[in-house]
Amino acid sequence: MRPPIWQPPIELSLKEETVVKRIRKARLFVFLRQIRHKLFDSDFQLELATIFKDSSVGLCPVPPAQLALFIILQAYTGVSDDEAMEAIEMDRRWQLVLDCLDCEQAPFSKGTLVKFRALLISHSFDRRLIEKTVEMAKIRGGYNSTSLRIALDSSPLWGAARVEDTYNLLGHALRKALLIIAESDQESLENVASGFGADIVTRSSLKASQTILDFGF
Repeated sequence: MRPPIWQPPIELSLKEETVVKRIRKARLFVFLRQIRHKLFDSDFQLELATIFKDSSVGLCPVPPAQLALFIILQAYTGVSDDEAMEAIEMDRRWQLVLDCLDCEQAPFSKGTLVKFRALLISHSFDRRLIEKTVEMAKIRGGYNSTSLRIALDSSPLWGAARVEDTYNLLGHALRKALLIIAESDQESLENVASGFGADIVTRSSLKASQTILDFGF
């Protein structure tokens, strides 16, 4: 099964028109609401769906296009995951763009967001998403494409996520190395890890960033 296709309304509802009229400075929200159906056309949504092929995280429970648009907003505003999840529940501008106006609960969890963003970056779709959004600004107008590119390219979101992914890779590599040593010495992984001061690799949830700090990599 493919992830669900997002088909938000194209025309503004009366309630949405009221919200749009009240937005004075943050015009990006209006721009994204107006172009979201073209930004995430059927072809691009099929592209996004391909990142879930053979993925260990399984089927995305919400439309990838909605998550991707959320990530564009997050990258542009430069807020953390927690701040972004709070914004979608309390800021009508976010709700306007993401087709959940007046929702009391976010349409997806923080865990779903984190997993999706990791997949997005691992397949280099973050760049594809940025380029397509900037290209839409150039073609359609309504928002300065240069400013948009600068804001998205300079967002700490991409770098932070890539660093986290690198830490995870190093953490798993360390675990494999210690497993080889343990097998060679006929010792348990726990004993070998403890001898190297790397007990963290034996935990059910590997926090690679802590591993990096512990070993000074």
